[in-house]
Amino acid sequence: MQSTAIFSDLKVIELASVLAGPSVGQFFAELGAEVIKVENPETGGDVTRSWKLASEPADSDMSAYFMSVNAGKASVLLNLKRREDLERLYNLAKTADIVIASYKPGDAEKLGVSYADLTALKADLIYGHITGFGLDEDRVGYDAIVQAESGFVFLNGERDGKPQKMPVALTDVLAGHHLKEGLLLALIKRMRTGEGSYVTVSLIEAAISSLVNQATNWLVAGEVPQRLGSEHPNIAPYGNIFKTADDQWLMIAVGSDKQFKALCHILDLNELSQKPEFNTNAARVKNREMLKPLLAAAFRAHDIDRLCQAFLAADIPYGRVNTMDQVFATPQGKAMVLQTLRDGLVQNGLRQVAFRMEEGVVAGVVKAAPRLGEG
Repeated sequence: MQSTAIFSDLKVIELASVLAGPSVGQFFAELGAEVIKVENPETGGDVTRSWKLASEPADSDMSAYFMSVNAGKASVLLNLKRREDLERLYNLAKTADIVIASYKPGDAEKLGVSYADLTALKADLIYGHITGFGLDEDRVGYDAIVQAESGFVFLNGERDGKPQKMPVALTDVLAGHHLKEGLLLALIKRMRTGEGSYVTVSLIEAAISSLVNQATNWLVAGEVPQRLGSEHPNIAPYGNIFKTADDQWLMIAVGSDKQFKALCHILDLNELSQKPEFNTNAARVKNREMLKPLLAAAFRAHDIDRLCQAFLAADIPYGRVNTMDQVFATPQGKAMVLQTLRDGLVQNGLRQVAFRMEEGVVAGVVKAAPRLGEG
């Protein structure tokens, strides 16, 4: 099923749980690798097997959350505090290429599965280690806490509202991407030198690096960014959401004066783009509170389909505010559905590989996320 994919000769051991590490494991599985997920039978395996919606069956060891990042893997039950199970892991490590771990600093050493322990068995092993706050701080680093400490929670929410966590575990996702990059570099290094690598990523550093312009608004401009809802601190109107005549939500992202002039023309507000309060981006940023109600009233006079067609023709960035079912009805959403197999039947999952290359690099179909102990 995966024999022609790019990493069909790669073996990955996953000593990770929740989201960040497992997302990297599925990434390699989609590219053809054999991925062995080690789970502790004494604790019921990956904790996300129990993270369920109220509508999901309570007596199953599967959850929608778990299935989001665990397709294409085999589940092997090992209690690493038992010597015989630790020896089984050591035997697996002797033929592995990559280990993905998400232990707090010091925990892997206590269990005997640290980089030093496993490279003593296989010198060219690549060991990817995700932590919450780096190797010098042994705090548990769940995504929500890292969102708070990295500044994202403070920035997220309406101007006059309280800080808000993002609805996706984004720091987990970002840390997973950074680990993928590090592991791919380590594979290149091993091809050139024959040497393994220890690659570490922390959720907090991945999150901080992703603050991009919000960070440099402080580091360069000396201004502490504040909550603006979905608006942009440096551009206006950018990220603004307006309701149309048919009660639909539409977001715009005007990035230039030319686009703003075209927007005003479509909305029958030609005079607005000529006014000194709005004719440059700097002026619009300064006077955004004056601008928003004028645009809101104009949007209310048009149906969403008519505006989308006009914005498309004028090269004005826009987006419908889609619900999840609407997302996966789009061509792009359909392309990100991962076909997985269980008992000969196709089930839907979510791709971790979003790039495209020539046919055969990425596996077309992978195994469904495993039940506890399912090979």
